[in-house]
Amino acid sequence: MLAVFRRYLNTWPARLFFMLLVGSFSLWGVADVVRNIANDTAAVTVGGQKVEMPELQDAYRREVAQAQRSMGGAELTPDQRRMLAMQAAERLITQIALQQDASSLGIAVPDDALRQAVFDVPQFRGQNGQFDRALMDNVLRNNGLSEKRFLDMMRDDLRQRQVMGAVRAGTAAPATLANQVFAIQQEKRVAEVVDVPLMSDAVPPKATDAQLERWWANHPERYSTPELRRVKAIILSPETLASEIQITDDELKAAFEQHKSEFNKPERRSVQVLLAQDEAVAQALSTQWSIGATWDEMQAAGNKAGAAPVELTEATRAEFPAPELGEAVFATPEGVVAPPVHSALGWHVLKVTKVSGGVAQNLEEVRDLVRARVLAEKAADLIYDRANRIENLLSSGTTLDNLPSDLGVAAVTGTMDDKGNAASGEPAPIPGPAELRPALIKAAFSTKPGDLAKLEQAPNAPNGSQSFFALVVEDITPPAPRPFADVAAQVGAEWAGDQIRHGREEIAARILASVKSGRTLASAAEKEGLKPQTLPATGHGSPAEGVPPNLLDPLFSLKQVGDPTMIETQDGFVVAVLSAIQQPDPKADPIGFSQVKEALARSMSEDMQQVYAAAVRAEAKPRVNQALVESLAVGGAGGE
Repeated sequence: MLAVFRRYLNTWPARLFFMLLVGSFSLWGVADVVRNIANDTAAVTVGGQKVEMPELQDAYRREVAQAQRSMGGAELTPDQRRMLAMQAAERLITQIALQQDASSLGIAVPDDALRQAVFDVPQFRGQNGQFDRALMDNVLRNNGLSEKRFLDMMRDDLRQRQVMGAVRAGTAAPATLANQVFAIQQEKRVAEVVDVPLMSDAVPPKATDAQLERWWANHPERYSTPELRRVKAIILSPETLASEIQITDDELKAAFEQHKSEFNKPERRSVQVLLAQDEAVAQALSTQWSIGATWDEMQAAGNKAGAAPVELTEATRAEFPAPELGEAVFATPEGVVAPPVHSALGWHVLKVTKVSGGVAQNLEEVRDLVRARVLAEKAADLIYDRANRIENLLSSGTTLDNLPSDLGVAAVTGTMDDKGNAASGEPAPIPGPAELRPALIKAAFSTKPGDLAKLEQAPNAPNGSQSFFALVVEDITPPAPRPFADVAAQVGAEWAGDQIRHGREEIAARILASVKSGRTLASAAEKEGLKPQTLPATGHGSPAEGVPPNLLDPLFSLKQVGDPTMIETQDGFVVAVLSAIQQPDPKADPIGFSQVKEALARSMSEDMQQVYAAAVRAEAKPRVNQALVESLAVGGAGGE
């Protein structure tokens, strides 16, 4: 047979057949090559510059990490991942377009400027306040950056700052707009109010047994035992892995230096200021204030003399509108009226009302906090490794009781209610960071008995540390009504309190109705044995002293003087009538008006920057390979 086959291969028909077969395979291969040549592997193209997948993957990982931090470590949905993938692509497009724009403008960053910018990074400064190369290397290493990559990023950032600085320069808020915003922000309102308080000595009507039992039956949630669940859980966190992680003193010192600004807060001061344009007026006001005049009296005197009263609260030295004023405030003891101080704004007469001391902590004072942060950083990779192992074991059917002992987890079993309290009423002992506790409790009360354990991630701690847990519900004790006899005293007290509140509400409602029908607040209150009082003028942003916070929105929603409103407070009810609307005068408050103008100018400059960036981006004619970008979200692309 083989001999016959070999003889057949030597014939011309067979040779022709194999030539055609080889030719067809060759054509198929060439076609594939041609298709691959035409295939663009770039994920994004901006102004002719191609961005390949590895660079986009890095940007996507950063977007995912930032999103998970803002969401407390919650798992991202596929739609959220797709959105983040597109967001990463959009950020890269804008960044590259701005870089190309800076290059086309011929903007360069000299090496000396780059070096100085690096030296000025606060995280790179040691205990002596000088640049520390070892500290910089440690910060870059912790953030996964090489020195070359970091310097390239710094150079690009400095070039973009030069462009954007020119775009923002000269932006100013129109006077008409500034006046309108100032009027809205600084408008104050005065209200005449009547308090209808809950009276501790009020005697409610005597309740019958039937009324109390009906109250008890209508409020079963108040008088029932809570649902209890017996839970078995394992917890994985930096704390449970602490015995496996070594932390040196040098690492603690480097971490402290890196985050030193968090442990050192500047001193803040609150001050009352009268701004006058004449030195003699300022001196007279200072003398009057120094001999014991109150702030209310000084405001009246200042308004009469043409001086603008201003209060600044919890401000740092740099936040004062004039350097001379800031220096004087921080040189004056609390409660003292300082001599008049001159600045470009005029003459300042001031009294420091509060000094909030700054904080300057050393490493020993915050060692535990710094250690927890370093532990979280060093445990990050180990936690993910252990979490993956636990997830694989649970997915394969391994129970919590049969997990290996080398995973570094803490195991707990106990009974608790939906507030995390044991049957005794004490908080159930749940190890781990504070953020894990509510997540575990929520999971316990959304899991059914018999459900298999699955690994869940708790929200991130403030220092960025992550923790995981898995649990099963072993048993549920449903809520049960407590016998009326056991809660009779509680029922009686709560029924009586409700009756008193209802009675006071009726009084407040009668006063409100009388005012709406045309009576004055004073006459309507007098009929109920109450007297009105006038509250201090208050702004909408924050209530003046003595003004209920929940009165602000109703008060500023009233259309005109004389309109009434009513609110409920923790202590009773308040009926209020708008008695005055105080429109601000920018000339009387030059400091406040200048602050509004500066804030508007900053906002407008940011808008200008965004418009410019959008125009540069459009000019670069970016192209996005949608399929490649979406593949990041589908496959994860290492985004975890």
